[in-house]
Amino acid sequence: MLGRFLELSLTTPRILESWQWYQRLGFVPATDGGVWDHPYAVVTDGRISVGLHDAPLVGPRLTYVQPGLARHVEALTARGVEFERCTLGEHSFNEALFPTPDGHGVRLLEARTYSMPAQLPLAPLGWFEEIALPVRNLDAAVGYWEDMGFVAVSEESEPWAHVSLTSDTLNVGLHVTNALEGPTLVFSTEDRAALDRRLADAGITPQRRLPGALDPAGHLLLHAPEGTPLWIVPPPA
Repeated sequence: MLGRFLELSLTTPRILESWQWYQRLGFVPATDGGVWDHPYAVVTDGRISVGLHDAPLVGPRLTYVQPGLARHVEALTARGVEFERCTLGEHSFNEALFPTPDGHGVRLLEARTYSMPAQLPLAPLGWFEEIALPVRNLDAAVGYWEDMGFVAVSEESEPWAHVSLTSDTLNVGLHVTNALEGPTLVFSTEDRAALDRRLADAGITPQRRLPGALDPAGHLLLHAPEGTPLWIVPPPA
């Protein structure tokens, strides 16, 4: 429904600092396609890509590629999606932006904006699980994302109520909690000790205080320089 997931797009005023920080974690840079007229860089762990934009985006954006975007915008509009901005034309790089009912930004592009690197890292933070999104009403949020083509695969009550949904290009988790400040990258690792050593070697210190429902023995929380949370959790049962 939305297209092929491209990146989590982030506003990054100090783009070099963020770019270097993710590489210290083990992410690798992708090749900029030269589409944007603002400073732009992409880093990836092979499963999730983060787009660093030195431009105002009004919050993080889940960015998808959808060829034939003008027709797709018409179809989504007919389904009740209200776009906040559309740039559609033969002589422009087409994009369309809209918010979800919980205020999370979605961005649709006509084409890719970068090329993946030839050599990809081997899960530097563990296995990428999902982008976690805080929501107000779980049932309503699940219905919305299912209407967008996602399929609910699990529902849990710990550490708070949440539902994980999958699609062919991205998993999202809908979390009813105030502990998440916004879209959060979630990874799972089976070797916490090895990850602790890797972070120490990289000079990256996890957050000392975790939300009260999280057990520090199994959970880590990192914050990138631009503010993006990265949450490392125990492997699923």
